[in-house]
Amino acid sequence: MNDQRFYEPKNSKDAMRFIEKLFNSYKDAPLTQSLLVYHQKLINQLRDNIEPAAKSEGIASRVEAAENMQKVMTNWITIKMAGKPYNGRMHHFKFQPNGAQAKFKRHNIKISGNGGHQASRH
Repeated sequence: MNDQRFYEPKNSKDAMRFIEKLFNSYKDAPLTQSLLVYHQKLINQLRDNIEPAAKSEGIASRVEAAENMQKVMTNWITIKMAGKPYNGRMHHFKFQPNGAQAKFKRHNIKISGNGGHQASRH
């Protein structure tokens, strides 16, 4: 039963994805002391455990991504302490502002018959 309680990442990328998912889940929550402590714990995990693991794996892009995540998460603290909303999220270990997601145009294709339309999104 205790085995299901803790998350054991396979490698540094898996751990970074998990922290990214956790960060995105609470980024818009009101700032409390317990949230601030939890957030600081995640930053320390990145700095003390995940970044050295990425260095030992020998993947420079992952080390850079871990450093970037630390910067984004530290920036979140300053924005929330100022009482401003955090307009964005973390995506692929980088800050992504709201509204920066890809938009796909929709093109309807008429099919013979009464009002039959087929959407094509490619």
